[in-house]
Amino acid sequence: MKQSLYLFSNCTVKRKDNTLMFDIDGAKKYRPVESVADIFLFGEHTLNTKLLNFLGQKKIPVHIFNYYGFYSGSFFPREQYLSGHVTISQAKHYLDTEKRMDLAYEFLNAAASNILTNLTYYKNRGRELEAKISQIKNLKKTLRNADSIAYLMGIEGNIRELYYSTFKEILRPETEFKKRVKRPPDNFINSLISFGNSLVYTSVLSELYRTQLDPTVSFLHEPGFRRYSLALDLSEIFKPVLMDRMIFSLVNKKELAETDTEKNLNYCYLKDNGRMKFLRKYDERLKTTVKHKKLNRHVSYKRLIRLECYKIVKHILGEEKYVGFKMWW
Repeated sequence: MKQSLYLFSNCTVKRKDNTLMFDIDGAKKYRPVESVADIFLFGEHTLNTKLLNFLGQKKIPVHIFNYYGFYSGSFFPREQYLSGHVTISQAKHYLDTEKRMDLAYEFLNAAASNILTNLTYYKNRGRELEAKISQIKNLKKTLRNADSIAYLMGIEGNIRELYYSTFKEILRPETEFKKRVKRPPDNFINSLISFGNSLVYTSVLSELYRTQLDPTVSFLHEPGFRRYSLALDLSEIFKPVLMDRMIFSLVNKKELAETDTEKNLNYCYLKDNGRMKFLRKYDERLKTTVKHKKLNRHVSYKRLIRLECYKIVKHILGEEKYVGFKMWW
């Protein structure tokens, strides 16, 4: 089974026959290329065009993160699942306001449902969350009344604000978290959320690459320059599923703490050791399986992302109406 490869220690990465070779201060390690799904680069690494050509032939995307651990960009091999028919249909759904709204609604309705599932999980474990759950449910109902993307995004913003306000009830009492701050993250919890959201975005992007969908043509977020906006759309659904409950667990079980971060003025980010702890848990979560209701078999969280992409393809081709993924556990 192919797996994601995360590289931290500064090294030189080369092709060696049909394997990947990692040279770390003279110590060489090897990895069969057939076992690699995608590569995540943290720190400073040396690559050459021979390696990139090799990765391109093997259809392996590479995601690059900056010094602070936040997403910088990706290397994508030439598309292997090109379909002019799908691309045209996808663009038509973006250009048709009603069709675009239907998809945008499903993304946010599913995201809100997954947020409520997380909150209900912790309410059932003694947290005082009833009032916030009720408020989010009421906001979720208004999504269907939205008559524009801006209106939808406004409701989504209110839902997120309420959701983040519950974190102080879910997390350990001594944990500092007042509000979501993104650019730059200003404390321990915000650094975890920002780092985690970058990982979800790149995981979604890797799965989109393996479908016929164009990742630059989106429905909720406005397509723009220098970003894969469809990955942003799908990330809304999967952030509560893949990331948020994992962060709560890491903090409450004291597997990650303030000491795993570095703070510089208003900028807070995970140290290398903290990132490695986080990534280890994230990789475990991607591999975790659940019994799929429709397929009647166990699938990994990572596979759920791919299945969601396939559902969008079927929708835009008129084969089956898209309904956003909602957690049932």
